[in-house]
Amino acid sequence: MDQDWEDRVAAVWATFDARPEADADAFRAAVDALADELPADSPLGLFERACAWDSTGHSDRAVPLYREALARGLGEVSPYKGRRAKIQLSSSLRNTGHPEEGVKLLSHELLAPSDELDDAVRATLALCLSSMGRDREGLSLVLGALAPHLPRYQRSMAAYARALVEPED
Repeated sequence: MDQDWEDRVAAVWATFDARPEADADAFRAAVDALADELPADSPLGLFERACAWDSTGHSDRAVPLYREALARGLGEVSPYKGRRAKIQLSSSLRNTGHPEEGVKLLSHELLAPSDELDDAVRATLALCLSSMGRDREGLSLVLGALAPHLPRYQRSMAAYARALVEPED
């Protein structure tokens, strides 16, 4: 899609945090109007609709839209939005009682080329693991993601993160 459309989508999203919860229908309608400008099978429109449902508390409505956007090639159209969709789908799967699917999806993302979403992958994966009772693995991921951002103690926090999941001697 063109930059004008992307800018208008960004402008609608820029209003989200200032909107009252009671305005969720109007927000989704604004996103739907933009998605309607695209071909019906556009993965971009499906993704934006999924995000709108998800952000307004309807993970159950978002899951099939994220799945469809990914199936229709969102990652090829926009690798960044494709990765976002995997993160958000995993979170929604967790919210709807299917964290194991989120773990499977995001475990592959740990091997993906690094970008600014790496920490979000790890944080969401940690939540999914925790929902499955695998708290030590989740804590290890979070500490490992946090360690490089610390002004001190990076090496020790990274070592503690590894020690949480390494077998004891």
